[in-house]
Amino acid sequence: MRARVLMLTALLGAIGIGGYYTGRVTAARALVTPDEINTVEVTQAAVKAVVRIDARKAKAQLQPGDDPIETGTGFFYKKDLIVTNFHVVQYQESITVTLYDGRTATAKIEGVDPGIDIAILRVKGITAPKTLPFGESASLIPGQKLIVIGTPLRYQNFISTGVYSTNANSRNVPRNDNLGEEVAQYLLTTANIQGGNSGGPVLDSRGAVVGIADANASSSDLVIGVIGIALPGDLVKQSLTDLERVGVPQRGTLGVTLVDLADLDPALRRLAGLTSSEGALVDEVPAGTTGARAGLRGSLRNTSGQFVTLGDVILAVDGKRARSRYDVIRLIAAKRPGQTVTLKLWRNKKEVTIKATLQKRTL
Repeated sequence: MRARVLMLTALLGAIGIGGYYTGRVTAARALVTPDEINTVEVTQAAVKAVVRIDARKAKAQLQPGDDPIETGTGFFYKKDLIVTNFHVVQYQESITVTLYDGRTATAKIEGVDPGIDIAILRVKGITAPKTLPFGESASLIPGQKLIVIGTPLRYQNFISTGVYSTNANSRNVPRNDNLGEEVAQYLLTTANIQGGNSGGPVLDSRGAVVGIADANASSSDLVIGVIGIALPGDLVKQSLTDLERVGVPQRGTLGVTLVDLADLDPALRRLAGLTSSEGALVDEVPAGTTGARAGLRGSLRNTSGQFVTLGDVILAVDGKRARSRYDVIRLIAAKRPGQTVTLKLWRNKKEVTIKATLQKRTL
């Protein structure tokens, strides 16, 4: 009996997966609710723009036992351009994309924005069956339906639904890959986002992209992530425009290197007259950067790399407290070139204020 149940389960699973793959799933009875009709209509149209991405990692990046293929998701936003997560293709040696109908093509990286963890791929030999438009993530309302299409656990064309719940400050979404440092807030959703969904579209009920699936959150490594985490679509759309026009994102930057004050020896902090571990120490100030033009002072190190003299410590940006280097980076990144920011500093054992006019980023 158990064997029959397992066989039946496997058969139903195969039918389901095949149906998703070919787009020929037929409901056992007529759709009965407006929500069902909307979900089916949106996904049947949008799935044609969504692709599976298989990035073969360079051998130098592989550790014993590593899977040489990183699988993720992307979608056409122009006839020959796909957007995905940068972490999906970061260590690629070659990239293959698989369309919803099984056709495959090779792709090359056209542009990258590690600051918010996205990449643009250009494909050759095929034209997008469909492209997806961007909506307005800033207009999302808690409880609003969201639809996610992707390749979780390598099941292509997998659809999940949920609702937009809230935004999460990036401080509360820890990462260990040094990517996404310039993301101020993430979207949180009850829609299922798992490994392989990364880079896929998060859609509203109109079929517009309001987010890019990026990660999930769970209470521990032993529990499957139940909270979906997505990049805001507005942020991604802005970056895509910058990458196509300029080649680099045009979010604000000081152009300096920063160190968390909390990482310094307490004795050094006391020597500088600091009583708190909150703030970001200015380490290096390259010539010509926004920081250099604003008069930021860097630190001095000895030949062993140890600090000899501490430079400026950034305590706040436009009146908002900066607890760490990430706070400074994200607060500045929320601005655009040409805008002026006010920096509160700790310099020579006292607080001072300076203004910095942000410059354009260059290649």
